[in-house]
Amino acid sequence: MNNRLLEKTKDSVSEVGLGTWQLGGSWGEVSEATATDILQAAVDRGVTFFDTADVYGDGKSERLIGQFIKDHSDKIFVATKIGRWGEPGWPANFTLEIMRSHIQASLSRLDVESLDLVQLHCIPTEEIRKGEVFEHLRTLKREGLIKQFGVSVETMEEALLCLEHDDIVSIQIIFNIFRQKAIRTVFDEAARKGTSIIVRLPLASGLLSGKMTPTTSFGVADHRSFNRNGEAFNVGETFAGLPFEKGVELARKLQAYVPEGMTMAQMSIRWILDFPAVTTVIPGASNVFQVESNVSASELPPLSNELHGLLNDFYEQNVKEFIRGPY
Repeated sequence: MNNRLLEKTKDSVSEVGLGTWQLGGSWGEVSEATATDILQAAVDRGVTFFDTADVYGDGKSERLIGQFIKDHSDKIFVATKIGRWGEPGWPANFTLEIMRSHIQASLSRLDVESLDLVQLHCIPTEEIRKGEVFEHLRTLKREGLIKQFGVSVETMEEALLCLEHDDIVSIQIIFNIFRQKAIRTVFDEAARKGTSIIVRLPLASGLLSGKMTPTTSFGVADHRSFNRNGEAFNVGETFAGLPFEKGVELARKLQAYVPEGMTMAQMSIRWILDFPAVTTVIPGASNVFQVESNVSASELPPLSNELHGLLNDFYEQNVKEFIRGPY
């Protein structure tokens, strides 16, 4: 596993991390035993960056990580997120008092004294623009409840607004072969500011595994069932904003670009890692095999310039027009 720096803090983290949305039950039920196996497999293969959120399974993901890191705390950097917890809800979630209470609850579930990194969790654009939430985070950092803070955003506009704040350590975005806008809108400015990029949804909710068909089904509790058209939250969080059937069709066409000896998933993660602006990518995993596949991309050589050009053309000519939702 190769490591990269969170530039503003000089913390070294694995360039392939682990997203733990699924450990909260959002991709179907994951037992505690399976969750522990996934976390252990990740650490065994060099993963040191775990991404979670208070709202994942109403705290379940944080609790599972908290139990796990008791024996591994010297190896693991935990990034969590606040802002989408159901109580008291928007816009009350963005007062200093409520943010403090949500952070204290995360501290309790993770069983740590201070959070490594707290990210605002896809909060409304107007709250980002107002900027009061960042003042609250600065206060909470001075109080010692958090070590650093960043943001998770839905759009490139939000990312650019956040880059106006020099003390934001990281910006988490959706970025994959099916969703390439950040290359031309955010990466150069983030690099100039020394702000780290954390990439979520690298496989577009599994489309870029290349294994789905038009008849693939998902459990009723899986967001790939209930949020296909943005019914519950931003449509971009599910299949990168593509209609499912179109995404399957595009993934099938993409098979022709996969280098010999790689899977589509490995190519997709390797493609992301080839961008120096990216600090870490956080694919989820619902079993140990997926952990192993995701992590292996760190060991692969960079894709050729020719292939990068072809994948850019594929996006521009075949994908871009079908992406839905704020982007």
